[in-house]
Amino acid sequence: MLLWLLNSFSTFTLAVITVGGTVVLAVAGSVIARRRYPSLAEGEHNDMVGVTLGMFGAIYGIILAFVIVTLWTQLESTQTVVATEATDVALIARDAAAFQPEVRARLDVALSGYVHSVVEIQWPRMRAGEPSYEATGTKLQAVFDVLQSYDPKTAREEVFYAEAVTHLNDVAAQRRARLTMAEQQLPPLLQVLAFGGALVLIPLTFLYGMRRLRIQLLFVASVAALIGFSLLLVFVLDRPFAGELSVSPAPYREGALAAYWGP
Repeated sequence: MLLWLLNSFSTFTLAVITVGGTVVLAVAGSVIARRRYPSLAEGEHNDMVGVTLGMFGAIYGIILAFVIVTLWTQLESTQTVVATEATDVALIARDAAAFQPEVRARLDVALSGYVHSVVEIQWPRMRAGEPSYEATGTKLQAVFDVLQSYDPKTAREEVFYAEAVTHLNDVAAQRRARLTMAEQQLPPLLQVLAFGGALVLIPLTFLYGMRRLRIQLLFVASVAALIGFSLLLVFVLDRPFAGELSVSPAPYREGALAAYWGP
């Protein structure tokens, strides 16, 4: 459900739904509570409610900050892994310039097949939350087959061959890391703390009474908007390959790899 929302709606639309929905529900709840218990407007319990709000708000803020920083770091790490994998593939293509023409041609075909399978087959699966090793397994093996069957003839070829093999092993390692990251999501306990904390904190604002309804609703709406925006960040950053803020496959189309995508 969450992946479908991320892949079906823009970030702006999700912001309107998440932040706007949180504010509307909070304001409606505050109005209902005030009508149900008119004495809340007197603010006789404000001292106790204020202390409780401050304590809960501090704890919840620390939790949300930890979650958001963790997810942002994960997104940056995923971008680095993707860029590194694409760079290693490009370096193999450049190293191949030192090989015999027929070997270079076979290696270009194999690398092109791998790059296309990553972008056209594996990426949509990662975006849908269903990463698959098999989606690019045969294409990557084809690259290994070319290098494993090649016997360098000169010292120059041996140097570039060793570099190409090293980069290919790095590609395999980065591919595994990328697929592992595509499967990761916020642990259930942190999900409960992030979203459950909002269900505790927002209703507490209903109990902080003010004589003027407009001022109280402004207070409740402000707190709800801040919480809603924080939850939006958790929502869109949780899956690094889904949504508008997702990691892009652009590195596999740039630089030396652009030749594999035609004019």
